[in-house]
Amino acid sequence: MTTPPYADRLTRLRHRMTETATDLVVLGPSSHMMWLSGVNPHGDERPVLLMVSQSHAGFLMPGLNADAARTSTDLPFRCWSDDDGPDAALTALLDDCGATAADLSVVLDETMRADFALRVLDAMDAPKRRFTDDTVGLLRAMKDTAEYDALKAAHLLNDAAVTEAFSRLEEGMSELDVQAILHTHYKAHGASAEFTIVGFGANSAFPHHHTGDTKLTRDMAVLIDTGCRLNGYPSDMTRCGWFGTPEAEYEQVFEVVEAAVKAAVQAAKPGVRASEVDRAARETIAAAGYGPQFLHRTGHGLGIDVHEPPYITATSDIELRAGNVFSIEPGIYLKDRFGVRLEEIVILRETGAEILSEMPRDMQRR
Repeated sequence: MTTPPYADRLTRLRHRMTETATDLVVLGPSSHMMWLSGVNPHGDERPVLLMVSQSHAGFLMPGLNADAARTSTDLPFRCWSDDDGPDAALTALLDDCGATAADLSVVLDETMRADFALRVLDAMDAPKRRFTDDTVGLLRAMKDTAEYDALKAAHLLNDAAVTEAFSRLEEGMSELDVQAILHTHYKAHGASAEFTIVGFGANSAFPHHHTGDTKLTRDMAVLIDTGCRLNGYPSDMTRCGWFGTPEAEYEQVFEVVEAAVKAAVQAAKPGVRASEVDRAARETIAAAGYGPQFLHRTGHGLGIDVHEPPYITATSDIELRAGNVFSIEPGIYLKDRFGVRLEEIVILRETGAEILSEMPRDMQRR
């Protein structure tokens, strides 16, 4: 319902619309809609939209989905049926929002279906459109207390699952066996698996390895990158170790990656550009001679979605803000040998980065 946190988010959006001279915000069935209203409707080819102006907020909703959607909100609906089509209801909703003049400034959900977006633009009179970067997207990137609490709980559960998985490593088990341990732990504690990467040996050198049937033998690298979803919010964390006695270079690489994590965490502060955080990690790895083996960006935002803004890349000029939540996950990948990635999710406070996980990044040994 439009009670906290949704009423507060709607108020914050309207303030931001005033600041950015935005006349109308239009969201499709997406994480944006879920964040703003609590509504997570069935998504198919039938147009579903949430429109917000300073005077009105309401939904365009297929009639067959209306009853289910009303359990999550008390915002008004303009319903339409398959017999009649959505055009009349869309026109009525635009009128409700006072969005009938020419040259209005409209924010469109960049994640909605193209045909939904074009239908809206075609129904308006020469609108000036942009995406959600400086309105809903900006606000979503600054997590409120309820979101922090949900993310923290998901990460503490993830800590316990990953700790158990490393403690149960045995010779002959497969990557899929480790995945099953993680998923069983999540389910036993009221969560679901969001994703899992388990890489043994040379598989750990593929940043996005597909967990498979590879068996664990002595003197193998082990990488576990996994996350669960608890109460609507995900976790994400990577820990690495060695089954047996680590190679000397593995220990060296591990320490370099650990130093890169520390450098990036130290660099992450409100007002700092995302590229500066990436640079802190990247320069640490390059100085150790492994620059070409750092194959990806330093991080990504995390909230309702596992990957969302802000993205911590070498080319991002986005200025980080208090409340931003994102990963710091530098890695070094030596093809056909092993890879090391250490990942933390942090929330930016006024004083710097707070790490959500409480599991040490120490090398896991068995």
